[in-house]
Amino acid sequence: MSQGDMKQPLLRSPRRPQGSLSDPGTDAPLVGILGTGDFSRSLAQRLLASGYRVVVGSRCPKRSSGLFPEEADVTTQQEAASQADLVFVGMFVEHYSTLSGLKEILAGKILVDVSNGMRINHDEPSNAEQLAALFPDSVVVKGFNVISAWTLQTGPRDGSRQVQLCGDNAVAKNSVAQLCRDMGFIPVDLGRLSSARDIENSPLRLFPTWTTPVLCALSLFLFFYLFNFLHDVLHPYITSGRNVFYKLPIDTVNVTLPAVAMVMLALVYLPGLLAAFLQLWRGTKYRRFPEWLDRWLQARKQMGLLAFLCAALHAVYSLCLPMRRSARYKMLDAAFRQVKEGRAVSWVEEEVWRMELYVSAGILALGLLSLLAVASLPSVGNSLNWREFTFIQSRLGYTALLMSTLHTLLFGWDRAFQPSQYHFYLPPTFMLALTLPCAVLLCRLALALPCVARRLARIRRGWERQRCIRFQLPEEERNGVEDISNV
Repeated sequence: MSQGDMKQPLLRSPRRPQGSLSDPGTDAPLVGILGTGDFSRSLAQRLLASGYRVVVGSRCPKRSSGLFPEEADVTTQQEAASQADLVFVGMFVEHYSTLSGLKEILAGKILVDVSNGMRINHDEPSNAEQLAALFPDSVVVKGFNVISAWTLQTGPRDGSRQVQLCGDNAVAKNSVAQLCRDMGFIPVDLGRLSSARDIENSPLRLFPTWTTPVLCALSLFLFFYLFNFLHDVLHPYITSGRNVFYKLPIDTVNVTLPAVAMVMLALVYLPGLLAAFLQLWRGTKYRRFPEWLDRWLQARKQMGLLAFLCAALHAVYSLCLPMRRSARYKMLDAAFRQVKEGRAVSWVEEEVWRMELYVSAGILALGLLSLLAVASLPSVGNSLNWREFTFIQSRLGYTALLMSTLHTLLFGWDRAFQPSQYHFYLPPTFMLALTLPCAVLLCRLALALPCVARRLARIRRGWERQRCIRFQLPEEERNGVEDISNV
């Protein structure tokens, strides 16, 4: 690479960072950066735009000076470390040893470790802890490792606003937290430096909150797909020799997706019902739920979005059904049979009404699911108060589940009572898909009974069955007072 190319930034942005890069003046706080990589360059631009003075320490100042804004002072590592009281260490952990000669210069100063590991760390010391061991006289704060160079350049409005921090010195953390706020980010204090391993592992985990919901959805899809294959494809081939394997790419998938969507949507509301029944059984809200139930409750958003995805895909597949070549052949065969039989009209009133009703119910269910999905977005959910958010996610959510159940019931119509629909003695797919949603709706109806709802409301307002006494008030003081009260 030529010397001219070396002076060009590796990370380019079509626009400058928010704020002006004019000279902040000699009274502005001075922040040091050790390292000249993409992150260090973006960090320098963001600090300058936020009103800070920046000094950058490099092993080759002349070569690196062209990579940074003119307002940044690019000098040697020794000079940068000696000038600033707060220093960002923007280099990989394997290069920390090259800073060993700066121990005396960095003594008593705040070092912000922004590094990440190459793999998830389960039991080894974190990068920040290794830096603290290398500089025992300095104060190490872990932070900014969850913010990308692109986010620093484009501004917090185009990326995550939260910066996770941890450290053993409260004063140092407050200084870094104030710097975060000045840069437009939101600091989140995660405690002592021992939490650095979790902070460093967080960018390396691929959708950690989605693992269980995705596995659940894939398992349900595989189960229903195999069930539909046995029921609708393999059965006619074995019993009558009809080859309908062409159904596997579209027909079988289209029958599988709504079943998965309904079960996933039911799984969104089932843990809340289980939690309510558990509180009723215990008679208190001050006992923790089992760990499996707690994790299930935390995964409801992801399950709901996966249910919406399956429902949307089902709608797209259904719209594509008439475009298939097989559908055209079937339409031509039906028309030929009708002409051959001499039938002028093929209208079946019952089938017409059935399809009109179940398609309408399906459209309403998908519309409600779309509203739930949009309301779960942080930008939308943060604009709603708690009552509005609860109304959408609970009331409208149960309405969406009810409409989905109605859509499936209308689709099935009377086929649940036809022996010809039970292939290999297996019920139709829609009957399996209805089992859990119907159970959830019945349980929700049971909790809505006045006697049950009142007791649950009292428990959630702090009443406890095992911590109450009975007392008798004088006749003139009984008006409006219950016979049972908390101690």
